[in-house]
Amino acid sequence: MLVYKTEEEIEFMRASAKVLAQAHGEVASMIREGITTRELDQRAEEFIRDHGGSPSFKGYNGFEYSLCISPNAVVVHGFPSDYTLKSGDVVSVDCGVLLNGYHADSAYTYPIGEVAPEVLQLLEETKKSLYLGIEQAVAGNRMGDVSYAIQNHVEKQGYGVVRELVGHGIGKKLHERPDVPNYGKRGSGLKLQTGLTLAIEPMVNLGTKNVVQEKDGWTIRTKDFKPSAHFEHTVVVRKDKAEILTSFEYIEKALQ
Repeated sequence: MLVYKTEEEIEFMRASAKVLAQAHGEVASMIREGITTRELDQRAEEFIRDHGGSPSFKGYNGFEYSLCISPNAVVVHGFPSDYTLKSGDVVSVDCGVLLNGYHADSAYTYPIGEVAPEVLQLLEETKKSLYLGIEQAVAGNRMGDVSYAIQNHVEKQGYGVVRELVGHGIGKKLHERPDVPNYGKRGSGLKLQTGLTLAIEPMVNLGTKNVVQEKDGWTIRTKDFKPSAHFEHTVVVRKDKAEILTSFEYIEKALQ
């Protein structure tokens, strides 16, 4: 069942999204060579709880952490750990916040120190594909229009688009219908209507689109061990232009 949100519900999600954006900013201010991914996770949870929210991911299907932290060849669902970030790494930080009964979800991939130019380009183009997908999330379009915009852009650069993992609806539940694939055909799929809230999240690999799941049952990595990038926003389908509820503003400010 699709759940279309009222303006009141969207306001609740906007509040969740603001705390989430600020939590990402806190993490961004700490990201550097020599820090462990566990330290980032602890700070994010502390910040979210201090601001009246709770981490959406913690306890979700047994997941034990507030952040999914996925370095290098890990695409998504990486565990925070004693892994110490080093120059040349790229690391995806995915976070969700539950506040007033509504979720928001977003992700950002960071370069650490001196990163290879082709990997920096992967991050730039993946982030660009997110916004190209969001541009298509307007009433009257089809889900395939969103999916195609992402796939078309990144495959032109020679990258692999992950098939096994997709974006999703979001609201009272972290994962609602519909699925939001990062690949598809224009004019196909669900017709989008005002009030549908979506987490759009391109997951794009430098090499093959193929991924494998590690034995922990969570961690997804690229089959060829090449780096992956992941960017995500929570958005509302509107009549003329999608509204982005989450923000990278605090991240970008911290990285200046």
